[in-house]
Amino acid sequence: MMEDKRKRLRRTMLFLPGNNPGILQNAALFGADCVILDLEDSVSPSEKLAARNLVRHALESVEFGDVEKVVRVNATTTPFFRQDLEMIRARPDAIMLPKVNSAQDIIDFDNLASSIEEEEGIQNGSTGLVPIIETAQGVLNVWEIARASSRIVALNFGAEDFSASVGCQRTKEGDEIFHARNATVLAAAAIGADAIDTVFIDVDDEKGLIEDTQLAKKLGMTGKAVIHPRQLDPIHLVFAPTAKEIEHAKRVVAALREAKEKGSGVASLDRRMIDAPVAARAKRVLELAVAMNLIDDNDEKDKKEIQGGGA
Repeated sequence: MMEDKRKRLRRTMLFLPGNNPGILQNAALFGADCVILDLEDSVSPSEKLAARNLVRHALESVEFGDVEKVVRVNATTTPFFRQDLEMIRARPDAIMLPKVNSAQDIIDFDNLASSIEEEEGIQNGSTGLVPIIETAQGVLNVWEIARASSRIVALNFGAEDFSASVGCQRTKEGDEIFHARNATVLAAAAIGADAIDTVFIDVDDEKGLIEDTQLAKKLGMTGKAVIHPRQLDPIHLVFAPTAKEIEHAKRVVAALREAKEKGSGVASLDRRMIDAPVAARAKRVLELAVAMNLIDDNDEKDKKEIQGGGA
């Protein structure tokens, strides 16, 4: 059975500039599921070295708690890429790699990361990878990119650079990025990874943010990249499972438990067989519900049941 790499909540991945020590010091306090310590777009070339030092210090000294810590390095085609990885020796949970165009970009990263892990005495392959799909070439090659490394825990679609890449006008409606979003979702789902949607640029338009996030969720995105802390709560609310979804997930678990108790290898609900995708969906809903304190301890038992192999 395909490995499910969605071991963390990644509803929100908050970008933080790597050259701002005050923000880095408080990285875990914003309420995001994941923070991205950025060495790329938010840092000018003249500040790259200082930012690397600040990010490394933050990884070594800041208490992140349960917040996933990711470092966005510069693209493999830049002179900064190798310098970024060589400096960030204090292991982050994952590296975000921008402007990934082909599987070769992933292979180049994988080789260097493996070498660094060996030098540091870190288990090979333990550092996760989040490629950003943000060019026409990247979208066309997204499946080859997705399967190029077992490190990949999520794919992030970047609409702003993608729109520039193809020469289309970026709109709030998002018709111009519909195919690219879908391609990213399909590739991520095929390898059991998260699909992280593009940022919503207008931080003052909460209604637009909610509508854009609702569309992303409908397409199959499991989270969204974020550029401002005020965007976190609306996105979390959109990705929260509904009462109807939670109730259905509980019924799925109950049916699985009943089948297991009877020694049956087949479970059904409403005269329909519960197959692996249905069970996995129920598990995901209950995990989200527990994480967001939407269900009580009895339902936590249901979640543990489905995790324990009842599916």
